[in-house]
Amino acid sequence: MIRTAFVLGAGLGTRLRPLTDLLPKPLIPIFHKPLITFAFDHLLANQFDQFIVNTHHLPQCFDEEFPDYRYRGQEIVFRHEPHRLETGGGIKNIEDLVHGEPLLVYNGDILADLPIEQAIAAHQRSGRLVTMVLRSSGGPLQVAIDPTDGAVLDIGQRVTPLEGGQRFLFTGIYILEAEIFSHIPPGESLSIIPVLCDLIRDQPGSIGGAVLDSGHWWDLGSPTQYLAVHRHFYDLYLEAENPSQLDWPMPIHPSARIGDVALEGMVSIGPNVQLSRGSSLKDVIVWSGCKFSTPVHYSNGILTPAGFLPA
Repeated sequence: MIRTAFVLGAGLGTRLRPLTDLLPKPLIPIFHKPLITFAFDHLLANQFDQFIVNTHHLPQCFDEEFPDYRYRGQEIVFRHEPHRLETGGGIKNIEDLVHGEPLLVYNGDILADLPIEQAIAAHQRSGRLVTMVLRSSGGPLQVAIDPTDGAVLDIGQRVTPLEGGQRFLFTGIYILEAEIFSHIPPGESLSIIPVLCDLIRDQPGSIGGAVLDSGHWWDLGSPTQYLAVHRHFYDLYLEAENPSQLDWPMPIHPSARIGDVALEGMVSIGPNVQLSRGSSLKDVIVWSGCKFSTPVHYSNGILTPAGFLPA
């Protein structure tokens, strides 16, 4: 069993600014539920029992969201990076917490329900140092694999530029044997990708790819994608037999005070929101803490205490 999961939480979320000026990207809400908790739920369903999260940008927000450093009874170990170490440096920085065991790395800014147990099983059968979880579509296709044995041959044309052949999306989920730590220099800020590319060159066959095309995977890299994820879950909410009895998603948080407001399409209204009579919203995500004493009218975007971001 692979028991340890390292959830990457130290990114700056630049593609979602100015939203990520208010919250780290892993904490942006999906119908009031922080994005990173979807990763935790996914991992708990697969029997992971050690969670490590690195932080850098707005670390106090993680303290506020998880004041007892636990989620659903599972302890979370936070490792703060005063200077951002990127993915490779971040992995090296938790070596002392892993105790020589394999680990699964999970980008904290994605939303997925992939059957990762299949990738774990493939990794354990292969005996490889690294297994990258891949998909055939849904984003940039940058990973080339050998169709005969699943070995990764190239990442982003950095190793061997290949003409033709099938390439795959890297989901940001990957499994590492503890040996990986010996390939990452200590105290440096660097991505894991150059480390993997060096391994492809120096130890052919040491990195494999597991293609998981079932399930869902979203990279919430833009306001449009952020809104689209809400629409997906809202459609499921409408299809439920008794939507009002669901614990989640909850389109309007119970603490919101919205009065006589016109709502159309997918609308998510967060905790402690106050909207005055006569307001109208269409396809809008309203973050916690928005308060308006006069009517407001918005459509197709995200409304935060700092302003409105069109999608």
